Amino acid sequence: MLEQTTEMNLLYDFYGSLLRDKQRTLLEMYYHEDWSLGEIAEHQGVSRQAVFEAIKRAQATLTELEEKLGLVQKHLERQRLAQEILARLEEEPEARLKVESLVKQMVDLD
Repeated sequence: MLEQTTEMNLLYDFYGSLLRDKQRTLLEMYYHEDWSLGEIAEHQGVSRQAVFEAIKRAQATLTELEEKLGLVQKHLERQRLAQEILARLEEEPEARLKVESLVKQMVDLD
């Protein structure tokens, strides 16, 4: 569950603004504020099943956006490059010269 929560939070960070207001609200309650389906249903005045289905649709939308746009994957690649840079800098002081091109690539991805 923690892995799914982490993934959904990351997807939400990148694509949340593309969701409808209601979808954003439900995902924020469920993932960010840790409300249960029952609590959300009571607050929204709908059934628990309606909340469950709406959250599943919002999750599917976020996943589909990532499949099409790949922003999270690019973000993770930038992180990998940054870790590689740090590792090289620790190995030898002259590494800065060797990794300047990697730093430029990472910056250019944004």
